[in-house]
Amino acid sequence: MKPYAKSHSPELVPSLSDNLEHILTLLGNSSDIVYREMSLGETERKAVAIYAKGMVDQQFLYSQVFGVISRRFLTEVEASPPDYPQNLKHFAQHASTFGDISVVYKSDQCVSEILAGNTCVLFDEYPGAVIFGTAKDKSRQQEEPASEALVRGLRIGFVEEVNENTAILRRRLKDPHLTFESLFLGRRARKEVIICYLRGVTNPDLVNEVRRRLQKIDIDDPIESGYVENYIQDNPYSPFPQVQNTERPDRVEGALLEGRVAILIDGTPFSLIVPVTFPMLMQSPEDYYDRWIPASLIRMLRTLALFFALFLPALYVALVSYHQGLIPTKLAISIAGTREGVPFPTIVEAMFMEITIELLREAGLRLPKPVGQAVGIVGGLVIGQSAVEAGIVSPIMVIVVALTAISSFAFPQYPAAIAIRLLRFGMMLAASIFGLYGIILVFVLITSHVVRLKSFGINYAAPYVPNRVYTWKDLFLRLPLQTLLKFRPAMFKPLDRNRSDQSK
Repeated sequence: MKPYAKSHSPELVPSLSDNLEHILTLLGNSSDIVYREMSLGETERKAVAIYAKGMVDQQFLYSQVFGVISRRFLTEVEASPPDYPQNLKHFAQHASTFGDISVVYKSDQCVSEILAGNTCVLFDEYPGAVIFGTAKDKSRQQEEPASEALVRGLRIGFVEEVNENTAILRRRLKDPHLTFESLFLGRRARKEVIICYLRGVTNPDLVNEVRRRLQKIDIDDPIESGYVENYIQDNPYSPFPQVQNTERPDRVEGALLEGRVAILIDGTPFSLIVPVTFPMLMQSPEDYYDRWIPASLIRMLRTLALFFALFLPALYVALVSYHQGLIPTKLAISIAGTREGVPFPTIVEAMFMEITIELLREAGLRLPKPVGQAVGIVGGLVIGQSAVEAGIVSPIMVIVVALTAISSFAFPQYPAAIAIRLLRFGMMLAASIFGLYGIILVFVLITSHVVRLKSFGINYAAPYVPNRVYTWKDLFLRLPLQTLLKFRPAMFKPLDRNRSDQSK
């Protein structure tokens, strides 16, 4: 059974009718709530089973619940101590071989269990209820995460059922110190949230801070993990994501082993990982599955893609508009030839193409997959070619925008790519006004913001700030695992820094 938050609802009383009326009031006479009355043996005393239609396993309900209550309740109660609580506990422990069974004593606990798909049974003359775990398993089949596809790696992802997700982590990380803490969020639709960490590794101060921020959330219904992410981030006005989201169990497993905390939310396959730094958003689990030389090459390509995605259009605008002398002569003549007849300034040309690419990207995401891919490819080719032939943009601008768009697709984490796409427009505007000086100014502003930004007390720019050169072996390059997996990252202040036996 699920743990409960502190309740202020009335306790259940010995009167079956009073308990039933109160629960009926809380549930609002909903048509999908079924009330099944049963006789206790051959006496006139009654019991009522309450459950939500369509959410229970009918086979368990009829074979394990109704039959056991009708036949064995009085027998087991008479064999138990005379006080009321012990009566129900004795029945729950001995009357049935049913595994998931418990006793509750408050009406809101009964309602929570009913809405979770379990069956609540009230008894005449007993101030309590027996809960049978009859919830039907409707979890979808585990599939590879579409948002984080890998060439080599785990082929399953999290699902919408939080209990299934905790089971996935249990199966992958068979450590008795793996700890799950449960709490509930939401005023109207209460959803279970699981705080996951490795006891003895994760710093307790970090766990307490995560717990504190989650408990402060006051919302009707945390529909998706994005709601929780917005409430617990340090700076809501920053364009950079300060909480990492993922569908991949192996990414969560790696984060737990580093001493970080994972947050699982019922109803969504996306889990949250805190704290996070920007270099972590540029890393993929696949980096650690390949050999270190190809993995390091891919890391360097991502760094180059970051440079192109952020600076390339702005550099083009600045050089063409203000600093033509910095362009090699032959290239400058070629660019001038391609721009002959273009009626717009460079910044207007660049903005037009960048906005068009963004529109095509969003249209491709929202349409069905077969249609979306065709729209993205054909639309880009047709619009680019037509714009060049019409003399609206130059061919070199199409090349710059295409290279920029391809570079933005190289980011392993989609939220990080969105932040760079947003900042690119500011960089282009600064370049159109101040040239290279504007690019430098915006870069300094971005850098100062990132240096000051924190994620759950951890510097967002780590390991650059504070500068720990010895941790750079897993930054631009990914050195052999034998050198990486000796210690956990010091920035998370883990209780146990050693990841291997240093005596060997």
